[in-house]
Order: sequence, then structure tokens, then C-alpha cells
Amino acid sequence: MDRETLLIVDDEAITRENLAHSLGKKGYRIVTAANGAEAIERLVDTEIGFVLTDLRMHPVDGLEVLARARKLQPAAEVVVVTGYASVDTAVEAMRRGAYHYIAKPIQIEELGLIVEKALEKRRLKKEVRDLRRRVADQSGLARIVGQSQAILALKEMIRQVAALDCTVLIAGETGTGKELVARAVHELSPRADHRFMAVNCGAFSPELIANELFGHEREAFTGAGREKKGLLEAASGGSVFLDEIGDLPLPMQVNLLRVLQERSFRRVGGTQEITADIRVLAATNKDLKKEAERGAFRQDLYYRLNVIALHLPNLAERREDIPLLVRHFIAKHTPVGAAVKTVAPEVMDRLQRYDYPGNVRELENIVARGLALCDGPQIDPPHLLEEVDGSALRIARREPHPWPTLEENERRYILAVMEEVGGNKTRAARILNIDRVSLWRKLKRYQIDSD
Repeated sequence: MDRETLLIVDDEAITRENLAHSLGKKGYRIVTAANGAEAIERLVDTEIGFVLTDLRMHPVDGLEVLARARKLQPAAEVVVVTGYASVDTAVEAMRRGAYHYIAKPIQIEELGLIVEKALEKRRLKKEVRDLRRRVADQSGLARIVGQSQAILALKEMIRQVAALDCTVLIAGETGTGKELVARAVHELSPRADHRFMAVNCGAFSPELIANELFGHEREAFTGAGREKKGLLEAASGGSVFLDEIGDLPLPMQVNLLRVLQERSFRRVGGTQEITADIRVLAATNKDLKKEAERGAFRQDLYYRLNVIALHLPNLAERREDIPLLVRHFIAKHTPVGAAVKTVAPEVMDRLQRYDYPGNVRELENIVARGLALCDGPQIDPPHLLEEVDGSALRIARREPHPWPTLEENERRYILAVMEEVGGNKTRAARILNIDRVSLWRKLKRYQIDSD
């Protein structure tokens, strides 16, 4: 097994050399730093398993070395050493993530045991992380159904991006599975042990979205009887998914930009800065670059979000995945213990020729509806919506013109569903796989009479 590397940080040369000699005899690879700034350089260019750092150093002290180690090499265990032992300092070091805290003069035998236990903890954490990553690889990515070249390339990109603790912008048409991708990124990332919090940026007013993201202090406004943590605070250590980021009100774009730049925020009505230890995953069905160029979205925020971009193909661009998706949705919507139904060849042929303005989500709705209407062993043509049957809506993606817009197709699809359920918004929302608030917004947007 490879030798673990220990970083010893102390501004006293004799102490540094003695510790390096003693721990080196135990078989560890030793690197040293004469001050905090030099220690940070070692953390940047060398993989470190354990850090032993003096507390009182100038201008960069041991607590700053600890903080930078947590960011640069979160798997490394850190022990803070000082000749100024105090309960308050010990508590502060432990609160910031130190493995242990010891006072000078250092007992070599005691230190040797601490190093051994810390590295054992590191090895166990790595084993757990690797195991969870393999499980996530089988679960998170498995939920992204498809074997087309476009989907295989997307899955490989997700694996690579997940390990990088940076902001990701997920772009794709409505219904392509942007939240599934965001969850897969989170589940394969070092933050997988912490929470994944999602919020729809288009579902709230500027005031409500601020309260949702940042929380509020007690009595910050009428009705605020107690303090409330926002999503950014509740997701500390994890990931926040901002869906429909293109619909985020401009005033809130300024606040989000500050979070991404400063990594801190204040609750509504508060003055205390709260650290935002989160990874931001954002999704949009808009061309944010064009939105920024026309002034509908802040350019500086766009560049902050667009560190790494994942582009999801629409379903018409990966038709070879449709049979696999159909089987997946049949299994998903078949009750436990019930016989799994099949699809008539003619139905599969029509499903593969349809153009899906609502993408994968629409295909799932079509399959779910077919299962609900089918009382035999297979889904037949009468169980399809007339759009798929070819007698109504057709989207000429392959024809030069005319090209209906996505909004036009979505409006017509929602109209068809509303007519199918007799205007029942609860049933319509279930078929469309969206919540009632989102359906209400779309009905209002497209001026669809829902009375």
C-alpha cells in the first residue's frame, strides 16, 4: 500500500525537524512547511493525508491552514498544535473541522497514536465514499435511461463533472430530465453524504424566493414569529439545485451573484454573514447567453453559472432510446404484482415516429395514459393520444418550415390533456408530471380557460 504523506507545519525549525524525524521513522512520507503560507502551497501541489500544524504563526495561522486544508484536501485529517492551550481554542479548532487538538510539549508516543487513528479514519472514509460512489453510479446514472451515443457521452461527462466542486449549468428543453442529471451529479460528488435541495426559481415572487433561499430572522416581517433557515443554509455541505434559473427575478439575480462570489449570505432581516458551503447546480430551458445579451439575464451571473455546462439532447435527437424508455416507464407504472403489459408493434412504430414537444416527460405521460386505458395484455393504437396517432399535432422537426415554437406545442399539449380530463387540474397535473402551481402558471401564461 502507498505510504501516506504527512505535512508538518511549524515556524520553529528545531520542532519541525524533530517531528519530521520521529514520524518519518514510522514509515510515513514527510513534507514540511515553515509557515502557514508555505503549508498552503504544499496543500495545492501535493496529496496530503494528515496535517500537523502549529496554531500561532504569522501572518497565516494554524486555523487558516485548517480552513484551507478543508477546502483544498477535504479528505485530509488535521491536528492543531499550540503552546497556548485553552478550552476556547480547542473548541474553535474542532468546530472548524480539526480531527484533534494537542498542546506543547508534544509527546511523540501520543502523537503517533493520534496519527495512526486519524489515518485509519481517513481510510475508512475513503472506502465508504468509494462504495457510495459505486452505488450512486448504479442508481443515479441508472435513472438516466438510454444507450444512445448522446446519452452515453452525457453520463461520462456527469462522472467527470461530479468530482469537481464547481458550479454546473444544465441546459435542455422542457422534459429532458434536467433534475435527474443534477441529482446524479450530486450523488456522484464528494457532497453526496449531505443534502440535495431543489427550488423552482420561476414559482415564487422576488420576496418569496429570497425567503426560500436565505431564510429570515424572527420578526423580519409581519408573521415571522420565529427564525427560519433557508435552503442555502439547510443544504450546508451539500448541493442546491436551482431549476428554471432563467426565470429568476432580476433583483434576486444580484443576490445570487453575491452568494457565488462571496460564498456567504444574510437571512432576510438579518445582519450576520452565514457561510454558503454549497455546490450550485442550475438548470434552464432558455438560451441564457442570448437572454443576457438582450438584458433579460445578468451577464456576470451567467458567466458565474456557466463554469461547466451540460447540454441534454431532446428525445427526437435520440430516437433509438425510445423502446428502452417505453419498457422502463411500463415497469415504473405497473403496480407491484401486476402483469407487465407490452406494446403493440404498430404503437411502438408510432411512438418512434412522433416528435415529442414535451420530450421524455411527455413519453412517460403517454405510456402512463396507455396503461390506464388498456384493459388487455398490450397497449394498442386506440390507447394513444390522437397527437401520437398522427391525426392532430405533428411537429415538423425535419421539414424546413413551418417550425412551431416550443411554447406553441406545449400550449396545445396542455389543452389536449385538459380536455381529456374534463378540466380537472389535479388529474392534469398528475398526467403532465408537474405540480398544481406549475400547471396554474402555465394555464395563466397560455391564457387557457380552466374554469
